[in-house]
Amino acid sequence: MDTELIAQLKDGEFHSGEALGKALDISRAAVWKRIERLAALGVDVERVRGKGYRVPGGIALLDYARLNDQLSGSFPVEVVLSTGSTNEDVVALLRDRQQAPLALLAEHQSAGRGRRGRAWSSPFATNLYLTLGWRFGVGAPRLEGLSLAVGVVVAQALQAAGLGGAVSLKWPNDIWVAGRKIGGVLIELSGDLEEACTAAIGIGINGRLGTTSAAEIDQPWTDFYRETGRTMDRTELAIELLLGLARMLKMFPAQGFAGWRERWAEFDALAGRPVSVSTAAGSIQGVAEGVDGSGALRLRVDGELRIFHGGEASLRPRDPVAEQAGGLPDALY
Repeated sequence: MDTELIAQLKDGEFHSGEALGKALDISRAAVWKRIERLAALGVDVERVRGKGYRVPGGIALLDYARLNDQLSGSFPVEVVLSTGSTNEDVVALLRDRQQAPLALLAEHQSAGRGRRGRAWSSPFATNLYLTLGWRFGVGAPRLEGLSLAVGVVVAQALQAAGLGGAVSLKWPNDIWVAGRKIGGVLIELSGDLEEACTAAIGIGINGRLGTTSAAEIDQPWTDFYRETGRTMDRTELAIELLLGLARMLKMFPAQGFAGWRERWAEFDALAGRPVSVSTAAGSIQGVAEGVDGSGALRLRVDGELRIFHGGEASLRPRDPVAEQAGGLPDALY
C-alpha cells in the first residue's frame, strides 16, 4: 500500500506529476507507475493534462483512535490498510482461539467475497468492510435467521446515517436503497455446530464507488454518495454498526429470530411482490409473503405456501409485464 502517495493525494486537490515527484523524491515516470498501482486498488484517480492528478472528494481513512475509544469497552478492534478478506482473517483468528468478540476493518480487500463466493468489489478507502467475530454458547440450529437480524441492525444504522425510509432488505442478506443494492451481509459459522460455535459476521457497505470499481459490478447498485450527495462517515457508521451488533448478538441466542421478525418485516423489500426463487433444482415463480419465525422465505406458488431457507435459495423480484415485453428493467435484476 503506497501510504506516501496516498498522503499527497488525500486532500482531493490536483497535484502535478512534477510536484509529486519532488515530494516523493522520484521521477515523473515513477510517479505515473505508482499512480497506476494505486488505481489498480480501486482508487478513483482523475488525470487532467496541465493540472495533474487528484482523487475527487479526497481520501479519508478510518479513524482508528476514534474507533478504539468508542469500542474498547466492548471488544478489541483492528484496522488494516489491505487484506484479502476480513471474513477469512477473522475465521482464522477464531480458529486459533483468539479472544472474541473482536472486530477487523480494512481499507481495501483484494479478495472480498459475497454470498456463494461471489466477488465483492472492495476499492481502497471509499467503502466499509468489516467483520465481527463472535462466540456463541449454542449450536447453529439456535442461530437460524441470524443474518436477517444482522440486516435489521445494518438497515437501522443506515437510516440513522441519513438514508431514511429508502432503506430496505432483500431476503436473505442484501441491503437495498431505492431498489438498488448498497451492501450485504455474509456470516460464516464454524466450530462445534451442535453445542457451541463461532461466527464471522461480515458487512460491506458502498460509500462511494469509482468508475473502475462500478464497472466490475453485474447488478444494479448504489452508494451512499450517490443517494445523499455527501461522503459517508465510515468511522461513525462502523461504530454504530458494531455497537448495534453487539447488543443484538448478546440477546439473540435467547430470543432467536422471532424477536426480530417484525422489525425485519418493516424493511422487507419484496413482500407481496412477484418473485423468482433460484435453487439447485431450478427456478420457481411465486409471490413473496415475508418470512417465518426462523427467517425462511414464505413463497405462495399456485395457491400453495412453500418455504425456502437462505442456504439453499436466492431471490430476485419479477415484473411479469416487462417479461412479456421481452425483458426486465435494470432496477429489477
